[in-house]
This record gives sequence, structure tokens and C-alpha cells, in this order.
Amino acid sequence: MNKRSLLALALLATASLAHAQAPDWKKIRIGVEGAYPPFSEIGPDGKLKGFEIELVQAYCAEMKAQCTLVQQDFDGLIPALQSRKVDAIFASVAITEERQKVIAFSKPYYNTPARLIAKAGVKLEPTAAGLKGKKIGVQRGTTHETYASKNFTQSEIVRYGSQDQVFLDLKSGRIDATLMDTPAGDFGFLKKPEGKGFAFSGPVILDDKIFGVGTGVGMRKADEATLGKKFNAAIDAVQANGTFKKLADKYFDYDIAPRTKQ
Repeated sequence: MNKRSLLALALLATASLAHAQAPDWKKIRIGVEGAYPPFSEIGPDGKLKGFEIELVQAYCAEMKAQCTLVQQDFDGLIPALQSRKVDAIFASVAITEERQKVIAFSKPYYNTPARLIAKAGVKLEPTAAGLKGKKIGVQRGTTHETYASKNFTQSEIVRYGSQDQVFLDLKSGRIDATLMDTPAGDFGFLKKPEGKGFAFSGPVILDDKIFGVGTGVGMRKADEATLGKKFNAAIDAVQANGTFKKLADKYFDYDIAPRTKQ
């Protein structure tokens, strides 16, 4: 057998091995937070519920995949992905330039702005001067932490492991305001009894460079061509068949569909 034939056989064997090792994604472990209502939270029965929980279940049904939801603190989601404890992240993770250096994303499946929440009647401007001397609470590892650290340079930025911890300190007066996603602040705090006496303060905050172009499914870069393709097809299908709108209307009274062309 000549060298060319040997090379051809070697290439064929390599291709066959790669094909055999490529996952078929019939089983997918998905990292979720479970502490970010109305997107994901733990119900009284101890089970995960919320907009993203129902949405990811719709995507898994579309992909005909058996999905296992793995609850994880938000700042531990990317490390869990990198260490292969989960295969994808579905936890309101904004698609940003910084995160794209580390992981891959599906196309956006929703997009919402950020806002400050403070005591009702307190008017705050989301600028360095407008928040001078204020204590601003943010959830660690979020784009809101990044934005606050970069822009609220005359404030004390207080970081927490979960948004629920931020709300506790806001209500007790240990911080002056929190910066977070609009619907999560609305449903997770303002519309609950513990949010009485608080309100959004100042205008919505838009910054594509920090907040990204929307929220996407996070995955390892090596899986983008396979798992990413499946999620993108599912996102399109669930949008087209009306399931996305049905779920969004159940939780929100405003449009959260992605606003960018993909």
C-alpha cells in the first residue's frame, strides 16, 4: 500500500473517530439559577418555575432532547460550563463581548433594559454625579455589576451572591439602590409585599457594549457548531409557532423579544 493510500486511511479513521465522539445532544444538562424571578425561582413545592424554565422546556421539546436542569449560583454558571458539569447555561446571561471571549452563545431569545430601584419618591440619575456618595447593590458576576463599576465611580458598589440578598439590604436601608434587569426588578421585588415603598428610579439604561444585544444560551465554544445549531433552530421554531409570545404574555405586559437582527 502506498503512502497516499495510508494517508487516506488515516484521515478516514480520524474523521470516523471524531464523528463517533461527537455528542448527539439527546441528553443535555442545563445550568439555571433558580433565584431570579420571574425568569427562574424555586416554588413552594421545591420545584423550579418561571419564564425561562418554561421556555427552556419548550426548546428541549422542540429539540426532542431529555434536559436535566442543574441549579447553580449565577457566578458559578460559567465555571460549571467550563468544567463540564453542565452543557449549556440558561439563566438570563447577556451576550457581551467579554463573555464571548470565554464562551459561545445562541442567538438572543429575549432582550430587556436595566434600571435602578430605590425608595419611592427618590429620584436618582444613573450617572456618576447623580449617584455620588450612594451605596449601589448589584449581583456579583452580572453585567449590572460591570456597568455600575465602570460608570458609578463616585458610589460604593456593594456586591452580593444573589439578587435576593440585594433586596434584603435595600429594604433594611443598608444600600440606597440596586441596578438590575427591569422585569426581574418588577416581578421579583416591586410587585411583591416586600417591595412596598420602593419604585424604579431614573430612566432605563441601554448600553449594548456592556449589557450586550440580548440574552442567549451559553455553551462551550467547541459545541457551538452542534449544540448551538440545535438551540438556534429551536429558538426560531418556538418564536414562529407562537409559544414564545404565549409564555411572554403570561409573565410580562411589555415586549421582551430581541430587537436586533441576527
